[in-house]
Amino acid sequence: MCGRYASSKSPGELAAEFDARDATGSRAPEPDYNVAPTKPVFSVVQRHPRDTEGNPDPDTSERTVRVMRWGLVPKWAKDPSVGSRMINARSETVATKPAFRGAVRHYRCLLPADGWYEWKPGNGPKQPYYVTTADDSSLGMAGIWATWRDPADPSAEPLVSCAVLTTEAVGELAEVHERMPLVLSPRDWATWLDPDNQDVTDLLVPPSADLVGGFRMRPVSRAVNSVANNSPGLTEPVPEKDALFGS
Repeated sequence: MCGRYASSKSPGELAAEFDARDATGSRAPEPDYNVAPTKPVFSVVQRHPRDTEGNPDPDTSERTVRVMRWGLVPKWAKDPSVGSRMINARSETVATKPAFRGAVRHYRCLLPADGWYEWKPGNGPKQPYYVTTADDSSLGMAGIWATWRDPADPSAEPLVSCAVLTTEAVGELAEVHERMPLVLSPRDWATWLDPDNQDVTDLLVPPSADLVGGFRMRPVSRAVNSVANNSPGLTEPVPEKDALFGS
């Protein structure tokens, strides 16, 4: 699963890395080494631009970096509190679940991350691990998004929210947790984001062993357990005994 991750790059850096335009404006969140559900997060989407009357241009599309809230709130939800329970969507069932099936056809995104955290169960306290890339490039986690409007206040600004897709863990990652974010290879980003592509079944599978082979996993401090802690030190490796009992 994915319940915490790190995101420290600026929107400009992400725009360059994902070949997109920075459309975050003044909403860009600060570097966050302990991203938790309901926080604002960066996302990458590709959409057809619209004219002044709201009509999309079918002949072109634009990829942008935007800000969304983590925790999907479907457009039919009565209130946004449901989002705190919908931070992940299983890739195996996302195309059939009523809350997600429309989004995976029409509203897909990438959620950039430096890396993510998982907790390995054991005889004592769970051991936190951090998974990242070997070359410091961003992970592109597959995501879906939705726009919710408050039925009690139609004039209020809409809430744009997202969820991370998860899949079966691959390789040594399975030794820590049975699930992992659905991380897409950069070569699949365009297919995933294509606004005209409504069938991404081929991408709803665990990442290849080659892609996962480029990841690095290390034990980190239990300080990450508290969302109040937020510093680069959370991602630094520590001896496993210190990760278990350190602060």
